[in-house]
Amino acid sequence: MSDWDAELEDEEAGAVIRTVARQLKLWREAAGLTQTEFGLRIGYGEELVSSVERRRRIPRPEYLDAADEALDAKGKISALKRDLEEVRYPKKVRDLKKLEAESTELCAYNNSVVHGLLQTEEYARVGLQARRPVFTQEELEQRITARLARQEIINATSPWPAFSFVQCESTLRRPIGGKMVMRRQLERLLEVAKLPHVDLQVLPLSLEENSGLGGSFRLLRLNDGATVGHVEVQDLSRVITNPKEVQFLEMRYGIIRAQALSPRKSSALIEKVLGET
Repeated sequence: MSDWDAELEDEEAGAVIRTVARQLKLWREAAGLTQTEFGLRIGYGEELVSSVERRRRIPRPEYLDAADEALDAKGKISALKRDLEEVRYPKKVRDLKKLEAESTELCAYNNSVVHGLLQTEEYARVGLQARRPVFTQEELEQRITARLARQEIINATSPWPAFSFVQCESTLRRPIGGKMVMRRQLERLLEVAKLPHVDLQVLPLSLEENSGLGGSFRLLRLNDGATVGHVEVQDLSRVITNPKEVQFLEMRYGIIRAQALSPRKSSALIEKVLGET
């Protein structure tokens, strides 16, 4: 299945992309240009113009800007970039990003990899490249771009949402991508740990009792007072809204957080691991 076919399974994305493709075709035809002539004007081949109008390719921002200038649309075509910005990402990423944007607090426990909001681009790339079956280059770049876009929420100067991360010590010591990639990832963790709206803790491997063995999960406390959970394993992503299931996750996270080192001691451990890497 191509990335375009996957988008068509998403009604929201499909509707937006159909509208953009139709508008581009109408503007071109109104100018009396063939696809070949239009392609020459904007610096793209006829095949790409055809693919965009047939909804087999999602036009990139620079394509829309070139079309706007060539067709003298006075910004009307360039304005479509905003509509396409979000639907360019996979639906589960858009849904998660929307939930995060509506949260006052985000809590996350990870025992396999560093949480996505904390990953460097290099670390994210290596992790995604390890997936089997492999992503196409276009799919890989799409997912990396989406992951980095989600990080805008934690890099913002606003104190909301508040963040609580608990990373199993194993995620600090697993050499994903090799020493240099891990060194930069550990340095990134230390940077984030200094942010006033972030609590970053480490769950030591030396614990005899570990309540996080069941796997990674997150909790999102929303603006309306509700709390939802989220779990992701393999290619499955599930938002948990059942109050009883959410309550269990809240209880589990509270215990995990209590078992973890304090934020100060956690930063000291990350520095120690960095020195050993």
